[in-house]
Amino acid sequence: MYTPISDLGKHLINIQQLPDLKSTHLSQICLLATDMDGTLTKYGKFTSKLLDSLENLTAAKVPVLIVTGRSAGWVSAISSLMPIVGAIAENGGLYYPSGNSEAVTLTHIPDLANHRQHLGTTFAKLQTYFPQIQESADNRFRVTDWTFDLTSLTTDELKNIDDICQQMGWGFTYSNVQCHIKPQGQDKAIGLLKVLRQYFPMYLPEQVITVGDSLNDESLFNQRYFPLSVGVANIREYANQLQHHPSYVTTAAEGDGFCELCSYILQSCQH
Repeated sequence: MYTPISDLGKHLINIQQLPDLKSTHLSQICLLATDMDGTLTKYGKFTSKLLDSLENLTAAKVPVLIVTGRSAGWVSAISSLMPIVGAIAENGGLYYPSGNSEAVTLTHIPDLANHRQHLGTTFAKLQTYFPQIQESADNRFRVTDWTFDLTSLTTDELKNIDDICQQMGWGFTYSNVQCHIKPQGQDKAIGLLKVLRQYFPMYLPEQVITVGDSLNDESLFNQRYFPLSVGVANIREYANQLQHHPSYVTTAAEGDGFCELCSYILQSCQH
C-alpha cells in the first residue's frame, strides 16, 4: 500500500520497509498528527472519503490532531467542526482543543500589539527587496505569524528571504500555500510536543504517527522527535530541499494518500 521512500536524495538512509512497520510499530499507534493543506485536502478541498476516514478513525479510538500553518481564525472553526481531538495553528503557535473556541498559546508573546507591528515592519522590509510579494488574505486572522503569497518566488529567492528573516531575528518557512514570517523556534514539532505533554501525556512520541506533504512539515519528519512519519506522495516535489525525510511515503497524493494511510491503520486495528 506504501512505497518506502527510496529516491529522496543522498541524505536518505535505512528507510524501514513496510512489513517491518506493520509488525513492530503500526499496531502501537495511539494518535495521528497530520498537516492539512495538500495532506488532507484534494485539489484544495475536503472530500467525503476523507471525512469517512476520520470518522472511522474516531470509531476505532485513534484520535486525530491537525497541525497546520493555517491561521487562528481558520483553525478555530476547523477544530470545532471536524471529527478530530484538536488542531494546532500557525505552524505551532496556537492550539485549539476540539469544541473549545479559546486558543491555547504555545508561543509566548508578552505584547501582542507590539509583536504584530514588528511582523509588519519585517514584511515591509522584505517588500523593498522583493516588491512582487503580497500580503495573504488570511493575515488579518493571524496571531503569532505573518503570511504572504508564495507565487512568483523562486527557490533562490525563498532562500534569500529566509536569510533576511534570520538576520532580523525571525524564523521563516513556506508550504504549498503561502510563506510565513514567524518567531524563531516556532515549528510544528515543537508545538506538537507541547500539546502532547499538556493534553495527551499518556502517549509517547513513538506512539504518534506524523503526516505531511511540504517543507513546513519537515520538523514532523525529524526522527529525533517522532520516529514514525509518513509523507503523502506529493512530498517528493520537495525531496531535494528536505533535511529530514518521512519514514514512508504513500502511493497516492494529497488527501487520497492520507486515506490510504488511514486504511492501513484501520486494518491493523482489526487484528
